[in-house]
Amino acid sequence: MLSLKRLLDRSPTAQAILVFLVGLGVTALFRRDEHPAVWVFHSALYTGIAVAVLAVQRRRAARAAGTDVDGLAELNRKIRHREVPQAPEEQATVRRLVTEQLDQIQRTGKWLPYWLGFMGLVAIGLLVLGAANGSLALPLALALGTVALCAWVLWMRRRALDRLHRMRQALPHK
Repeated sequence: MLSLKRLLDRSPTAQAILVFLVGLGVTALFRRDEHPAVWVFHSALYTGIAVAVLAVQRRRAARAAGTDVDGLAELNRKIRHREVPQAPEEQATVRRLVTEQLDQIQRTGKWLPYWLGFMGLVAIGLLVLGAANGSLALPLALALGTVALCAWVLWMRRRALDRLHRMRQALPHK
């Protein structure tokens, strides 16, 4: 499991394959009546969009930290494992990366209440549509999935903030 996690952390190709397979499964689940070639096309489209967005984000983060994309994956691993680098140059790079990530979380945090409100409306809308159609099993499951997704996002955000604040405090100040 650890080697799979490391592979997904470092390899954009492995990430693209995983996104393609998940997209293929979700597309096949929701579009059962269509030809499998349509499933593959939609999954490839979703994968292309996801890879492009992730590549832009990685390059931007690597540029902000002053390192390359492979170095960025290693620095993020060190932050996750609370490993404070010993070299002053690497400490400065980690400090820039931590600052950039904290700024990004704070910028997106402004939209968090609106996103959570929208997701709440989606969950309520699913329940209303299910009640109108007379079947509550699937809409209730989807609404609970929406609530679980929101809770997971909030938990991951809190965890990332804790890690970044701890790393900022652990790094020696200039």
